[in-house]
Amino acid sequence: MAEIVQRIERAWLTSVTSGVIELDRDWTGEGLPPLAPGDNTFAFTTLKRAGPSLYAEESAYFVTEAGEVCFVLDPVDYNWADFAQQPVFVAGSFNGWQEAVGNPDWRLAPEELDGRPVYTVRRPAKVFHGEGPWRFKFVTGEHRWLELPRDATNVALDETGHYNRSLHRHRTGRNLFAFTTTAPLRLSETRSVAWLREGHAPQKTRLRLGRFFHELRSDAPLGAVVRGGETAFRLFAPRAKHVRLFLSERLEVPDKAYGYELDPGGDGVWEARINRNLHGWFYWYSVSGPHDVFGHFHPNKKILDPYAMATVGREGPGIVLDPARRAKPDRSFRTPAWHDLVIAEAHVRDLIAHAPLALGAEERLGFAGLTKWVESPDFYLKKLGVNAVELQPVLEFDNHTRADYHWGYMPVSFFAPASAYGSDPARGTQVRELQELVAAFHRQGMAVILDVVYNHTGEPAHLMGIDKLYYFELGDNGALMNWSGCGNDLRCRSAMARRLIIDSLVHFVEVYGIDGFRFDLAELLGFDVLREIEAALKQVKPDVVLIAEPWSFRGHIAAALRPTGFASWNDGYRNFLREYVHGAAAAEKLEYFLKGSPWHFAYWPAQTVNYTESHDDRTWIDQITERDGHNGFHPTLNDRRRTHLMAAILFASVGIPMMSAGQDFLRSKHGVGNSYQRGDLNALDYRRLARYPATHAYFADWIAFRRSERGQLLRHYSRAAEGFFRAFHSPDRAALALIYNADGSAGGGRLLFAVNPLTEDVSVPIGETAGWGWQLVADHECFYGNGRRPPPVQAEPELFVPALGCSLWTAER
Repeated sequence: MAEIVQRIERAWLTSVTSGVIELDRDWTGEGLPPLAPGDNTFAFTTLKRAGPSLYAEESAYFVTEAGEVCFVLDPVDYNWADFAQQPVFVAGSFNGWQEAVGNPDWRLAPEELDGRPVYTVRRPAKVFHGEGPWRFKFVTGEHRWLELPRDATNVALDETGHYNRSLHRHRTGRNLFAFTTTAPLRLSETRSVAWLREGHAPQKTRLRLGRFFHELRSDAPLGAVVRGGETAFRLFAPRAKHVRLFLSERLEVPDKAYGYELDPGGDGVWEARINRNLHGWFYWYSVSGPHDVFGHFHPNKKILDPYAMATVGREGPGIVLDPARRAKPDRSFRTPAWHDLVIAEAHVRDLIAHAPLALGAEERLGFAGLTKWVESPDFYLKKLGVNAVELQPVLEFDNHTRADYHWGYMPVSFFAPASAYGSDPARGTQVRELQELVAAFHRQGMAVILDVVYNHTGEPAHLMGIDKLYYFELGDNGALMNWSGCGNDLRCRSAMARRLIIDSLVHFVEVYGIDGFRFDLAELLGFDVLREIEAALKQVKPDVVLIAEPWSFRGHIAAALRPTGFASWNDGYRNFLREYVHGAAAAEKLEYFLKGSPWHFAYWPAQTVNYTESHDDRTWIDQITERDGHNGFHPTLNDRRRTHLMAAILFASVGIPMMSAGQDFLRSKHGVGNSYQRGDLNALDYRRLARYPATHAYFADWIAFRRSERGQLLRHYSRAAEGFFRAFHSPDRAALALIYNADGSAGGGRLLFAVNPLTEDVSVPIGETAGWGWQLVADHECFYGNGRRPPPVQAEPELFVPALGCSLWTAER
């Protein structure tokens, strides 16, 4: 029989003086295996077998002395779930996967393992047939699969593209060995451990930095900190060998910059103090470190300070700003309650490019020009009636020139407002101009929500030059992970990455008066980071608006966010409505969405952000048009009717309605699905307000009704009583009539909303409720009142709803 040659599978440090070596299979030899440091620069003090439970921390199982396989779930990895109330099972290739759900033999129970609370289940080895390896995962009683922790060491990708854990017969937990070192190891140096085999060269394996490394943090003030007559520069760079600061008073002569060596601190922070107030000076860093696949250190590369409050451009340099010379933000505005919000998503340049206002070409590029448009009595969003604007990203992004159009989803700084939107970037005017823009929106009664991107970075990725290993998600070979689809995923769970994110968010609340944030691809930030963000922001602004785009290419997190204070973009709502207005979806599902996607998606009413169009993908009209090529630039009559139907449903739905700027005048991108650099397509063509005034008015009237006293029945702070809604379906199950406040639990007023997505008329039986004294308020064409009389129709037991039509009725008890 051929000799089985053992090897080191992986090795990692658990501190600067201790670590773990994992073998590819259990060690069954006498004594200790032939393990040693990979070179003579360090030595082991101790080497001993680690307990099997340590293997469970990494692999979620171990084998007991009695030969049972013990599966171990750490609740810390899923602290959004209440496993005391929600049963959880282990499912895999050995028990039929989904068939394990509900089977008590595979249900995990609480237990204490080496002093930590976990959930476990033990099964005899005989139930695992064959040689393996077997695949497994944890799943709740609701058939919800628990995603693997990103640090799991036994991850395997199956043929369907799903990630599972591997259970190996020859790895039972007796393949781990713990060591300590005679002296602390420097993080800036690469180390290895070796398997010594007589007659062969040592098999060396890189000694990785374990979880402790990503938990390193400092509370020291970071960035360029001006206090009185001193400016301190601090940068967190835990693996750096050298950090150098460059300072220049004049932008035109960077070659004559002053250079200073920063001193290392014990907490990974490098520091230099200059005995002078350097307000307005320009600065950048250079960082050198270890040369390996986990590093991206280039001493000659200019690094923009992650905490720079302003920058000249994407490459830098940063600009030193004295907070004592900074204007104070607007604090008088009161952010609307979440359930009262009506949001319009918009882009700075899209709003201003064709605004009917006397502006110069430079003014149409940024904050200052948009401020003038917002202050105009003709400002479009003010006339539309929304009370919140969600601005696409306004932090520094990776456009090459100031004139380049960019959506902003490739950030290079989390503190600096986009230099491209400033009138004089080298003077940092973008800071004051963004403050003035926010104040202008507030004076118009609109909250400002910023779309922020923390899941990846643009180019240049300055954080990569500071420490790729610390700040980015990497594979075993040092390759960047790409669940964002943008080439690199930020490791938001690293302690100082979390701090960087939270510090920047707090900065925008305190310095700019921002009312809330929408988090791009929030699934990649992770549940724990989002909870920390919520806690930190609510300390400085209790009514802060928090909205998640709850997905990424890796998964969906909306269900996990239900116990939190985050609302989520409801992609199910968006997809459903596109189908429903074509008569291709059931009224039962419409009823669910009109009620606010309760429980399954949203625990509380305003937790669902209902929308049908955003910056991504095609516009609404291009998506649903009858025209060829998804080009709805010249919509058909049915296109417009379906749009009115959508608007009525959107504003009649419980939750937070969000529309895309221009949706009310049938904005089209000529069928183009991805227009992130197409300013020509994205700029709002306000002439369409003249082409489609009735559609614009229909949106505006619905918004006004929703925000009115009568519209309170659509705006819910908490879940309505059981009998609040009463639904009626047409015989074909496509049309729906829904009564709000049917039981009178919310006072004397009632609403009746009826909708028909079919191309033929229908009647919906509403029985005795037809006699409740309904008055027609609106239909699919317009709202009535203010001199406009409704047609002579009444609510009858068989409520008539015309083709592609809807109606809104009110009644008093």
